[in-house]
Amino acid sequence: MTYTKQRFASFEDYLTAEACDLPEGRYEYWDGELVEIMPESLLNDAIANYLYFLLIQAGIFHELVRPHSCEVEVIGKPKTRFPDLTILDDVHLTLMGKKTCVTLRMPPPRVLVEVVSPGDENSDNYIRDYQDKPAQYAAIGVPEIWQIDPSRHYIKVGTLTNGEYQFNTFTGEAAIVSPTFPELNLTTVHILERRT
Repeated sequence: MTYTKQRFASFEDYLTAEACDLPEGRYEYWDGELVEIMPESLLNDAIANYLYFLLIQAGIFHELVRPHSCEVEVIGKPKTRFPDLTILDDVHLTLMGKKTCVTLRMPPPRVLVEVVSPGDENSDNYIRDYQDKPAQYAAIGVPEIWQIDPSRHYIKVGTLTNGEYQFNTFTGEAAIVSPTFPELNLTTVHILERRT
């Protein structure tokens, strides 16, 4: 991980920094410093972008769906995350300032989607994607998260219940059930194989 030399006195200073004062690329905020996020694999990027296309095609307003570009303030370390896909509410468009960032003072995003990076159950990728991120998203009250796992050929949809996610797992041609978007007509095969 690459740390920037620039330090911020507070998270508020970071949020109000001018774009020209920030490094290019995507960084998570850790204790006043920015830590560069590793670039997405081509496969993970393609899956997230294809799901973005499918959501827009299903009638979800394009300004509310943000692939890789919406920062979310969370509790713990790091203090920010960049989900692979963030689905916002209309209110976020009026509340966000200079950055496309959902802060703790705002309502949580409607849905966060993570395309899981490869790795066994002891890997840093697995722990980050299956333990750390869901715990942070639950702590800020995100009502629904998706874990798209190309290596394991399934999609998990988690619904926040009593502070924890209850997951349903979808494989193959089974219709994915989203409490937030019950009208979606998608399957795991659609998304993972990027079929129309």
